[in-house]
Amino acid sequence: MAILARDQDPTETRRGLPGDPDDTHSRYIEAAIDGVIIGCLYLPNGNPVPGPKFDYKLRWFQRLHAYAAEPLELDIPVALVGDFNVMPTDLDVYKPARWRDDVLFRPEVKAACAAIVEQGWTDALRHLHPDERIYTLWKYFRNAFARDAGFRIDHFLLSPTLADNLRQAKVDKAVRGWDHTCDHAPVWIELLQTGPGSEQARLGDWFSSLRYDR
Repeated sequence: MAILARDQDPTETRRGLPGDPDDTHSRYIEAAIDGVIIGCLYLPNGNPVPGPKFDYKLRWFQRLHAYAAEPLELDIPVALVGDFNVMPTDLDVYKPARWRDDVLFRPEVKAACAAIVEQGWTDALRHLHPDERIYTLWKYFRNAFARDAGFRIDHFLLSPTLADNLRQAKVDKAVRGWDHTCDHAPVWIELLQTGPGSEQARLGDWFSSLRYDR
């Protein structure tokens, strides 16, 4: 994972999600850019179910839930960005019935993700495209990309301060069709940033980017 910013160096504010001092996995990094906190995460996959990896995934969700409440209480502009390894709704997977028992679509995992959103976060893509099937990943088997057999597991969760300025949220699907590319496509959002010196910019990792407009 990495956080990049155009024409400046992000100020790292945290590395690692609090709540488990024995967790040495590199799954969370956080930085401040122009007064906005960017939390970049890679949530555990959790396979197989049942098992210790699935238990670890649920515990990680619990830790994220606890940590995500803090910036909302302080009204800090925050974006939680990355691969959440969860398909929140039936619109986020090409054949929902086939994936009911998959670790990315388990009811426990969807409920854990929904509990974070219900704290007051906005799912940027779903907010602007409430009824549209949008995918961010197409696996490399059975010609999945050509069949549009995809999943939406890469998300932007925005705090209220940022959500109020949300203008666009899209997936650059064509990039997934390039030769030898990642099975994820870039996701990006556009915000209207207010205040002196505001200018267009983009934030993110391979899956995610953010753009500001004056």
